[in-house]
Amino acid sequence: MTLFNQHYPPDSTAFFALINAQVKAALAEDIGSGDLTAQLIPREQLASATIIVREGAIVCGIDWVNACFKQVDANLRINWLVTEGERVAANQALCQITGVAQSLLSAERCALNFLQTLSATATETRKYVDAVAGTICQILDTRKTLPNLRLAQKYAVSVGGGHNQRLALYDGILIKENHIAAAGGISAVLQQAFALNAGVSIQIEVENLQQLSEALNAGARSILLDNFSPELLAQAVSLNRHSEHAAVLEASGGISLQNVREIALTGVDRISIGALTKNVQAIDLSMRI
Repeated sequence: MTLFNQHYPPDSTAFFALINAQVKAALAEDIGSGDLTAQLIPREQLASATIIVREGAIVCGIDWVNACFKQVDANLRINWLVTEGERVAANQALCQITGVAQSLLSAERCALNFLQTLSATATETRKYVDAVAGTICQILDTRKTLPNLRLAQKYAVSVGGGHNQRLALYDGILIKENHIAAAGGISAVLQQAFALNAGVSIQIEVENLQQLSEALNAGARSILLDNFSPELLAQAVSLNRHSEHAAVLEASGGISLQNVREIALTGVDRISIGALTKNVQAIDLSMRI
């Protein structure tokens, strides 16, 4: 259920419109009425710059970098030495940019901001994907994303080998404990969700095996197992397997690189991890003229 294989493939008009809009906003925030420091350099001065990665990473965000430089100066020439999704080593050169020095320097920070953030998300995702290799389990993101960068970060998750949970509140129904309490219980809230006939996925969160049984009996076909221990997850998988209509089971809460494989080996179908997008540490990059 990777979003970018369904709605925003990287070669689509909508995808590039999104990138250009994000870059336009970022440049306006950073440059505003003009880059005063860049004006210290003669306008006719030409330069060549190289972006270098200082640590191992999965490269993600090439189209954002291109848009940053091209929106500042369409005459800048960019030569990429790596491809999107490629694993790179520390101190490896990623690309070379040539053109007017003022333009290079004005676009630098925004370009690196996108590249370091999206590469961080892709890199963190790949760690989790590698950790569950050989199991049936998929690694998913959540809505815990940086403001105004949700689609970009979800794209980065897909570059890292992960899959996308629902994009937003309008994109799918996820019934959590407060929804259940307000609607009068698991069975009642599920029937109301089915009655909406909204044409989107319907998932319900449960906190114990009793609630899981109730959700299965009420017709749930996608169930989020919130903060279940590995032992309880194994029991949940067994209970689901022996139910009349098995559901897709997704584990969430308390997931780390230290326990993700143990959780995957319980037999759950998916594991959603907010840390892929919420707690990422930017990849160390630099641009040198």
